[in-house]
Amino acid sequence: MTIDSAVRNRLALNLDFPSLSEASAVADRLAPWFSTVKVGFELFIAEGPATVEKFRAAGFKVFLDIKLHDIPNTVASGARAAGRLGATYVNMHTLGGVDMIRAGVDGLAEGAAKAGVEGAVPIGVTVLTSDMTAEPAEVERRMAIGRDGGCGGFVCAAAEIGVANRVAPGLITIIPGIRLPGSDAHDQGRPATATDALNAGATLILLGRTVTQAADPEAAAQQVYDEAAAALA
Repeated sequence: MTIDSAVRNRLALNLDFPSLSEASAVADRLAPWFSTVKVGFELFIAEGPATVEKFRAAGFKVFLDIKLHDIPNTVASGARAAGRLGATYVNMHTLGGVDMIRAGVDGLAEGAAKAGVEGAVPIGVTVLTSDMTAEPAEVERRMAIGRDGGCGGFVCAAAEIGVANRVAPGLITIIPGIRLPGSDAHDQGRPATATDALNAGATLILLGRTVTQAADPEAAAQQVYDEAAAALA
């Protein structure tokens, strides 16, 4: 099996599991196809900073999906703690406003500097992809907040990549809700295929249940990889 690192670097694996042992076992199996893993609420609350440490040590980039959203002072404090962990990406809700985003961005940088690790890219969450619809004006407003607050990119639906490129050119786009053609959309209101997202210009696409809950996860991962390679060719 030959894997092109340029394709692998565009694929991220959602590790939505209740324990580090389960998440690690799946990450180890699927490591050939994914350069980045996403650690969300469930796993991070259950296992704590050890999750980030474990996957960094295994050679993965880590997207710490904790969706910070509170008053600016509280977000700054949480972001400082997150920044010390060495994750590659940490996200926060742009719905919190420009001052909150700036506080989070600054907190991430301060935490990383104190720990002597590379700073995480602050990622703004726009409209969750579980929503069936997203008003274009609201998506644009939230992206403008992220841009003005200093985010380095956005989590958004594939259909909104064009808005991101117009509102905040040069920032990265991370696209959740990626599904294999014909697979169950689960609770995703605005899903997309790998082909759709990458053709639209996605920086990183997130794969979860469509791979991890497949009858043959390795075969599903290879199918996603093949789609991504064709889109990027």
